[in-house]
This record gives sequence, C-alpha cells and structure tokens, in this order.
Amino acid sequence: MRRAQEDENRRLLRARDAIDRSYDQPLDTAALAAIAMVSEAHFIRRFKAVFGETPGRYLQRRRIERAMSLLRTADLTVGEICVEVGFASVATFTRSFKEIVGETPSTFRDRGPGVAPYVPTCFEKAWTRPSSAVSRR
Repeated sequence: MRRAQEDENRRLLRARDAIDRSYDQPLDTAALAAIAMVSEAHFIRRFKAVFGETPGRYLQRRRIERAMSLLRTADLTVGEICVEVGFASVATFTRSFKEIVGETPSTFRDRGPGVAPYVPTCFEKAWTRPSSAVSRR
C-alpha cells in the first residue's frame, strides 16, 4: 500500500512539474490527470491533499508569481505580461492578480521593489511569494 502511495505521489509531482514548465501554455485538468495516470476527479482531490491547493489554483499562482517578477524587471506593458504568463484576458489577469497579491499589477509595478536591496534573494522570494489564501487587502 505504501509503495502505491509513493508511486501516485511521484506521478502527481510529474504533473506539478508540467505546470511549472508550461505555466504560460493552456493547460487542462484532463491532460494533467493523464500525466498522473488517474481520473480527473481523483487528480484534483489528490493534488489538493498533497500540495494544499487545487491544480487550477496552483497554476494561477505560478502565473501570478511570474507576472510579479516581470512587473519588477521587464519593460513590458501589463497587457504584454498578461499574455506572456498565459492569461487570455487582461481583465481576468488583473482580477486574479489583485485577489492573490492584494493590489493591481499597475499599482504593484508603481510601488517598486518592497524589500531592501541587502536582503538575500531567497528571503525576498519567500516574503513576496503570493499565498494560496485569498488576500482581502
């Protein structure tokens, strides 16, 4: 039994790795469940149990993380960043960004870096990583 659980967890990790690799592409639950070699319903249940959030929410958070990085470093418009990270609509991107980060992409960009330059990058990333919990700022 334990061996079967380990095998399923490895397959779930492969599906999560596919999300991490292809976050900017259209991804559907059926394709991810196929990677994990389980049904869609089982995949969603197990993914949430193992990683703490649904595959859709995980994908959305990964896209927002990448958008946060691009807003800090790239000379692209919000619309260009929206497309770059895999959103089809600027309105959906802005709504999702505000829900997760607590402010609009433009406000986030205008505010500039929020962490002092002498803080190690690993700490900055941990502090600024969007939470899977919904922000109500």
